[in-house]
Amino acid sequence: MKKATATAATTDAAKVVPVKKQKKASSSYTMVEPRFRRKYFDFYQEIYRPSTIDRKTKELISIAAALTARCQGCVQGHIRKALKLGATREEISETIVTAMSINAAAVIDLTDIAAEHLGLEFFPTNGQPVSSESSNGESNNGRTTGD
Repeated sequence: MKKATATAATTDAAKVVPVKKQKKASSSYTMVEPRFRRKYFDFYQEIYRPSTIDRKTKELISIAAALTARCQGCVQGHIRKALKLGATREEISETIVTAMSINAAAVIDLTDIAAEHLGLEFFPTNGQPVSSESSNGESNNGRTTGD
């Protein structure tokens, strides 16, 4: 009998939970005039036509760009396309890590500029440049801090 009561309670509880109204899936670009959408789509299609850079590489570049632009739908779409074009998980991972490193460098640039404008130097390098080579001998493009 307790089992029947529990089932009845569950059924009653299910009736109380508000059901989200089925909304029509909103389409993207609804706030962009059709003439501008057409221009954008023409441009987008042109970018992904066969060219000097193969399509898989373009998708990997697009993943990195989408990550730095913080475009969630773009990231998901370009990962899906890269996988479909044969990108390995290692290639996608390296793409993500590359985007991470560029974003980290952007934070350093912004904070260097802020420090310069504010006249701050929390951890002085005493005029000594930070090493421009990593522990594995790769250059960080000669970038130094404290300049």
